[in-house]
Amino acid sequence: MSASTHDDEFEQFFLENYQAVLHVLALTTGDHERATDATQEAFIKAYARWSKIRTYDSPAAWVRRVAINASRDALRSDHRRRRREEAQPFGDEPSAADKSTSDANAFRLLGKLSDRQREVATLFYVDDRSVAEIASILGLSEGTVKSHLAAARDRLRGLVEQDGSRA
Repeated sequence: MSASTHDDEFEQFFLENYQAVLHVLALTTGDHERATDATQEAFIKAYARWSKIRTYDSPAAWVRRVAINASRDALRSDHRRRRREEAQPFGDEPSAADKSTSDANAFRLLGKLSDRQREVATLFYVDDRSVAEIASILGLSEGTVKSHLAAARDRLRGLVEQDGSRA
């Protein structure tokens, strides 16, 4: 494959997938900047390995997995730093960039789930991924994905019912 064909093919892949990956990561992490950094890092890694990744059944799943892992790494690093600085924990409020009308309530509800439940629920409900795709992206078994998805549904149902009783 020529360098020009390689670049053109990757550019098309990037244009078709970047916004979807970024959107999922923004909701998963609750931080648009962290999501942008992780998404960009994942696509940079994909570009460097494009000749191999392009042959995968789902190159986009590979990018999502790398992006989610990068966001987890950044989150862990931030948590360690915050503990040292005795700052507030992650997830209190979305940044100004994240406060779109349609995502504000989703952000608030998803922020009350565990990290893994938030990842699974976001990939399933927002990114419209199947259980099998989520398992591939996160490196989990399908049974584990189903378990986290069920727990997320139960938690979200309780939160929505709680909100309804306050109205």
